[in-house]
Amino acid sequence: MTPSPLRLLIADDHAVVRAGLRALLEGAPDLDVVAEAHSGEQAVRLALELSPDVVLMDLRFAHGDGGIDGVEAVRRLASAAPALPVVMLTSYSGRADVVRALEAGARGYVLKAGPPDELFRAVRSAGAGGIGLAAELVGHLVGQVVSPAAELTQRETEVVRLMADGHSNRSIALSLHLSEATIKTHLIRIYRKLGVDNRAAAVSEGVRRGLLELT
Repeated sequence: MTPSPLRLLIADDHAVVRAGLRALLEGAPDLDVVAEAHSGEQAVRLALELSPDVVLMDLRFAHGDGGIDGVEAVRRLASAAPALPVVMLTSYSGRADVVRALEAGARGYVLKAGPPDELFRAVRSAGAGGIGLAAELVGHLVGQVVSPAAELTQRETEVVRLMADGHSNRSIALSLHLSEATIKTHLIRIYRKLGVDNRAAAVSEGVRRGLLELT
């Protein structure tokens, strides 16, 4: 059975950019643009109404109406819907901009001038619970946003240990008497704290930090 395509929300204040992104993304069979937003406020409202799988968010919007920027929109979504991944898609590659967006809760950061494959990879990675960063940003930014000394909570440690035992999200949720959505939220925070972007790397880092014992 073919899996359902990832449902995307595009947020950008330029109609031409939104149209181009829609045409590009919908050319992939596993991606489907369900809505477009022209402001940060509209992006937050539509994201909460439609619950897309991934939000593509511009960093800066025109503020003629005194609206919010992309980072504030990410911050609001991270608070209201922490399991909803947001990928920043912008022309700005400055270190401060990237760090600010990731610290607000963005799950990815790619450049409009970058290759389409990089955008596809970031969207799919974020949709799968990982992190999607432009290749040129990874080396010198991830370590600053994700502190190697960040400590996991007791619950997060339990999740890592169950992952190491091969449990799926559903199985972990049942074991801890939590919802799958809550487990996904824990995974997002675990990945961020450990500086990884997938389950295997999280387990490996857990072993390195002494959270898990090798048998």
